[in-house]
Amino acid sequence: MSNTYTQFCKLEDVPVGGKKAAKINDTWILVCNIKDRLFAVSNFCSHQRKPLLSGRVRNCAITCPVHGAKFNLETGEALNLPATKPIPTYEVRVVDGWIEVKV
Repeated sequence: MSNTYTQFCKLEDVPVGGKKAAKINDTWILVCNIKDRLFAVSNFCSHQRKPLLSGRVRNCAITCPVHGAKFNLETGEALNLPATKPIPTYEVRVVDGWIEVKV
């Protein structure tokens, strides 16, 4: 894992309640804004590598739109079957209006 942050997008591109996926190097990252708190996780479900971008976010968790697996956005922990493995999480910060992620 790198010790440097990479610009992801402008903060205004991920308003409260919003989410955005983008590729940093070779890694697809999903950033979610929940009540002005940003979370960065892998954009792929650990069950069958389906994209999480269109999944529903509730109670600091995202649900895979394909099979219904839920993941804690803070820890990446799989919260229910069919997923049994966590998804990667990443450090995120805001600098000069830009969301930056450490991948």
